[in-house]
Parts: sequence; C-alpha cells; structure tokens
Amino acid sequence: MTQLRNIVVTTDGVQQQFNGSWYRGETTNFIPSKAMLDTPGALLKYILHGWSPEAPFLDKSTRITAFGSCFAQNITRWLHDRGYAVNGNDLNLDAHIVRFGEGIVNTFAIREQIEWALEGKSLDEGLWFGANKEIVLPTEEARVATRDLLLGSETIIITVGLSEIWHDKQSGRAFWRAIPSEMFDESRHGFRLSTVEENFKNLRALREVLLRHNPNCKLIVTLSPIPLMATFRPIACLSANSVSKAVLRVAIDQFMALGLEETYYFPSYEIVKDFFVDPYIEDNRHVRPEIVDFIMQAFAHQYCQDEAL
Repeated sequence: MTQLRNIVVTTDGVQQQFNGSWYRGETTNFIPSKAMLDTPGALLKYILHGWSPEAPFLDKSTRITAFGSCFAQNITRWLHDRGYAVNGNDLNLDAHIVRFGEGIVNTFAIREQIEWALEGKSLDEGLWFGANKEIVLPTEEARVATRDLLLGSETIIITVGLSEIWHDKQSGRAFWRAIPSEMFDESRHGFRLSTVEENFKNLRALREVLLRHNPNCKLIVTLSPIPLMATFRPIACLSANSVSKAVLRVAIDQFMALGLEETYYFPSYEIVKDFFVDPYIEDNRHVRPEIVDFIMQAFAHQYCQDEAL
C-alpha cells in the first residue's frame, strides 16, 4: 500500500501542508491561510487572480454607465467624485437606470430595462415601483433617454443583488422590488426564489442585446456584497441570504465561462466576504466606508488608467 505523503506549499514565506496523494490537475490554487492573506499582494494573488483584464481600459473620458443594486451607488459615487464620466454626468435623469438604478437589483429587471430601451420590447404598466412606492411608468421619454445612455456608453457596470423575486402571476414578469402593502393583491402578486439557470439566461440575453446595438461596449459584472434586509422565505434571513447570493454567483460564473469578449467580472463580493473579518457597520448589511474605498482602489488598480496603483 502506497504511503500517503504530504506536500508543502510555501508562499511569501508562509508554509502550508496538504495531502499530496491526490491528482490535482494542471491548475491548482490552494486556499490561503490567514497569514497569507496578510502578506503584500494578497488581494491580487488570492481574490483577483483570474479575473483581471489584460490592462486597465477606463480613463476620465470613457463614458461609463453603472447601475444595479444599492452597492452600485458606491461605484457610481466613487467614480463621479474622481471626475469620471459616469451615468451621463447625471444629465440623463429621465433614464430609469439613473433615477432608480439602485432599485433595479435582480437580473430580470436589468434585462428588461435593456431590452425595453434598445429593442422596444413592450411593457405593462404597474410593475415598476420607485423607492417611495410610486408607480414608475414606462414612458417613451424614459425609454429614449435610457436607450441614448446605453448606446453612448463605452463601458457598462452591472451590479446584481437579489435572486429572491416578487413576480406578477398573470405575466410571470418580475418586479423591481417588493410590492407596496397597500397595493398587494394575493391573486396577482407572488414570491419565489429564482434559479441559477434563469439568472444565467438573463445575463446572457442582456449581453447579447448590448452587443447587437453597441458592439464595442465593454461589460463589467459584479455581485453586491450587501445581504438581504429580510427574506420572504420561511427560513432565517442569514441562511436565505447565503442561498440568494450563491444562486447569483453560480449564474455569473456560468456566464463568464462563455468567454465573451470584453466581458469581465470584478469580485467585490469576495473581497468583502473573504478578505475582511468584520466588513459591515452595525446594521450588519452596509459595508464600512473604509472597506468600500479599499474595494474601489482595487477596482481602479484593475480597470482605471488614471487611478492604477
């Protein structure tokens, strides 16, 4: 019987032992120890590795559109404060992805906005709600403003946040967010957890639409590290959040495996969850400001010519 042997992996002077009797393939990346995560360059080696573009491609003349979950606000604010041309410099306020971008948190709504704006896909009224519970109408003015913003964008950054969705039982379409209590109709409004396959198809479809109408536009996808405020499933919120994020992360991974040109993933989720011990403020949802800045510095190092470290 062959005696089991260990292999010793030394990285930045830190040693780890692993069982060496198993075939590990041509590409093996070991999990870093806490000591390894505390070494210079750890972020690049252990989280950003495999996701970096060949070279930064954003400068302050690049027309950028960023929307999705509320974490997208952090990206937008950071870029805007440093003089980047993001979201039309707030000139396209009729565009829903500018006015209500932080509320468009699921891949269904993101895909819907892009298909509506660029391909004129018809929409029913009464399915979009703003932050103040007002009904947001799919007006032609808003569609044209959204279309012009997307067509004028050289890079689009999409942040997805939720796989739990409220949906219209009649049409099957997903809502942007939960239903205002005074408008809830049990015969019409339903709740469910969307699947990996659904979210993968949404990401693939929205990318295909963007490539048809703006073929030179780059796409950066991120997963919001902000957890659920509440779940509508009959389980603990922390457990539900793990499932919600896992669904999206697997869908993104399958999407990235397509190998589409000029399509990137920035692991903001992993930076928050795996690089920091205590990343959230007291509400246990929102990321500490200094960590947001750290994330954006990492983003700049990867993508921004003017801010590269």
